[in-house]
Amino acid sequence: MLVGLTGRNASGKSTLVEWFSSKGLRSVSCSDSIRKWLHDQGVDSTREALIEGGRELRRRGGPGILAEMLLETLDGEDAVVDSIRTPAEVEALRSRGDFILIEVSASEDSRWERMVGRGRTGDPGEKSVFLEQEAAESHAEDEAGQALVATGNMADVKIGNDGSIEDLEMKLESFWKGLS
Repeated sequence: MLVGLTGRNASGKSTLVEWFSSKGLRSVSCSDSIRKWLHDQGVDSTREALIEGGRELRRRGGPGILAEMLLETLDGEDAVVDSIRTPAEVEALRSRGDFILIEVSASEDSRWERMVGRGRTGDPGEKSVFLEQEAAESHAEDEAGQALVATGNMADVKIGNDGSIEDLEMKLESFWKGLS
């Protein structure tokens, strides 16, 4: 089984990754390919460097390159893939045959509150910057950019995450039982 996650920043993707990992799925990310490439270039993996590194790798290898690189490392293993950001990545992952894409969503206010609360390095400190970043990540200017809206439209399952962790876990348990 290969489960992919897409969604806007601070929608709860990391929480879903932890949940699926607790069910025995290996946790991976298309960003892992970017991080390795940045490391090889001697560049720190800041949010900005990850975004630009992803664009550069897509320019060089095509829009699905990050997912293609990830599939090579998985070799058929059950996994949850965090932060799928382009339709071409979805198409590449669907080539495996057992891929399910989940879009996790939450309101702008919920996501902003979570972002402020988690205090991750590289997260914006002002809501206006958060909204600017989100606008840039939502619709790609070309195939090298991120396109979260188009990617979310390809989801097999949509899970809302505006409630409590317990509410989210109930939704995930229901989804998981439906797979068996």
